[in-house]
Amino acid sequence: MTTTVYARVESPLGELLLVGEESAADGPDTAGAGGAAGGVRLRSLSVPGQKGGAVVEDGWRCAPEAFTEVGRQLEAYFAGRSTRFDVPVAEGLGTEFQRRVWAVLESIPYGSTVSYGEVAAQVGASGAGVRAVGTAIGRNPLLVVRPCHRVIGADGALRGYAGGLERKKLLLGLEGGAERSEP
Repeated sequence: MTTTVYARVESPLGELLLVGEESAADGPDTAGAGGAAGGVRLRSLSVPGQKGGAVVEDGWRCAPEAFTEVGRQLEAYFAGRSTRFDVPVAEGLGTEFQRRVWAVLESIPYGSTVSYGEVAAQVGASGAGVRAVGTAIGRNPLLVVRPCHRVIGADGALRGYAGGLERKKLLLGLEGGAERSEP
């Protein structure tokens, strides 16, 4: 059995809502250093007002200690001291197609951008599949950690971001990747 735990963390994007799964065997006293070895797996990272973002539900337990390591990595990222995340994430989220798209997102280097069409080509969904890729990207539950903000329009324009285009622009500016770059 798993318990849903959550915490709120301040960031330049606003207050982030972190949601994770904690297995009964791990319990609150064995969460360790933010879940890295303790079994808490990140299920969602949402920003205020995010389209489709998580909302705290009855029965969830507030457990900031379970997200210490995630918080440390987010702080380092926003301070420009880190370019990647290494946090355990919940398994089984999304459809098989969404997971393929999300895997491509995880491979986009810090400071780089790719187009929706390039992502579609990498998952074998070119042409009309670009729209399906956009939908899968929009359903990414791990904003920032799984860098969907690095996907832009083929013309270099900022397009669709569940957290809002201003936040996408902020993240790309932080990474120095606001300009179009080739994969």
